[in-house]
Amino acid sequence: MSKDMSFEAVMARRPETMKKAIGIDYDVFESGSIAFDYERMMRETGYSLQQMQKIQSETGVGNTPVYELRNLTALARKFAPKGKGARIFVKDEAANPSGSFKARRAATACYHAKKLGYKGVIAATSGNYGAAVASQAAMRGLKCIIVQECYDSREVGQPEIVEKARKCEAYGAEVVQLTVGPELFYSFLRLLEETGYFNASLYTPFGIAGVETLGYELSMEFREREGKDPDVVVVTNAGGGNLTGTARGLIKADADTQIVGASVDLSGLHMASDTQFNRKSFTTGHTGFGIPFATWPDRSDVPRSAARPLRYMDRYVTVNQGSVFYMTEALAQLEGLERGPAGNTSLAATFALAQELDEDKIIVAQETEYTGAGKHIQPQLTFAKENGIEIVIDDPKDEVPGENIILPKDPSYIKTKDIDLNKIKRSYIRNCIKNTKVDSVTSEDIEFLVKDTKSSEEFVKKVLDELKVEY
Repeated sequence: MSKDMSFEAVMARRPETMKKAIGIDYDVFESGSIAFDYERMMRETGYSLQQMQKIQSETGVGNTPVYELRNLTALARKFAPKGKGARIFVKDEAANPSGSFKARRAATACYHAKKLGYKGVIAATSGNYGAAVASQAAMRGLKCIIVQECYDSREVGQPEIVEKARKCEAYGAEVVQLTVGPELFYSFLRLLEETGYFNASLYTPFGIAGVETLGYELSMEFREREGKDPDVVVVTNAGGGNLTGTARGLIKADADTQIVGASVDLSGLHMASDTQFNRKSFTTGHTGFGIPFATWPDRSDVPRSAARPLRYMDRYVTVNQGSVFYMTEALAQLEGLERGPAGNTSLAATFALAQELDEDKIIVAQETEYTGAGKHIQPQLTFAKENGIEIVIDDPKDEVPGENIILPKDPSYIKTKDIDLNKIKRSYIRNCIKNTKVDSVTSEDIEFLVKDTKSSEEFVKKVLDELKVEY
């Protein structure tokens, strides 16, 4: 009798499919309620920092350079109050084999898949991770399939996503391109069942462990170079793995560093909307991923996500689309570094935040990414105009995502906007209650929520009281 491949049946088999495709029994870390043993999961199913460094070194991943952006620092100081204007640095993750920090995650995933005897790997991603998995799979002698959410119903694809498909295919991967909607995850699950390949998810413990080397490197590099840790590290935030891994690496180095998440403000646009899909000019590093994944990390393609950004985030800011485009050009013309938009999201925030800090402080934009035909400013802005987006030069604070892109009149207009982290934390606790369908919580649950929101028992209990949840 043939297996039922209807949408409902495939989705219903998700737990067993995922268990077979990852090799982790997530149930052993569960408490039966909200809490689960996160640190035990990371410890028993991930890799140590030293193991990760060895694995990554085998395929040329990691130990990327750090550049001091002296010209951008000087520019920031022109607009900063007297005595302000921290030194701006960037960690050049474009130096990794596939051109982004995600090579660190993919290196572990592909190593682990090979170790467990899988013949190939599959990843569902429209971003740089696809290229990273394809590259690492090629190095490990594995087959690779990348599933992309690429087109709207008119079969029109964003230049950046199409560029990433080209890069994946260049590494020998098969790319399955889909229209926006629920078919992405359905197709992903079907392929996992049909092929028996490894699920190279972004959100496994070993994937996040791969990024820990980045945070650890930052601390070691700055201690050797400047005699101290960076004061602030700004991380482009989408699904939370970049921030989580970097922060955990800094913690393992005992670094005294503030962690700031930065996302492009795409508020008002729904990421799963066919009509709005091509009205955004950023495919990652924006609030359409950053907010939902912060308020419910376990929406990912594994039962429990190892990416839990609220555990580590000290501050969360947004920048507008136009400011990131502006900073992309500024980085190229002032510093001689032509890089793609994702890393320049954190750089735009870094430029603004540097003006709040004293001149002797160090602030680091934690990553860069490669650039290519579809990632450049001109094709992105041309595509926006073709989809009815107005391009203007004015004050970015008036930008309305999906309607216009406002390039700043001059660098003084590049600003960040703070997101209320307590509001995000409340939403996360609310989602915990809703998705686990509990009406009372244990002391273990409360302890978990305190850690998962980087808050206090008083804060958590206050939110539970508002939700009328017993404890």
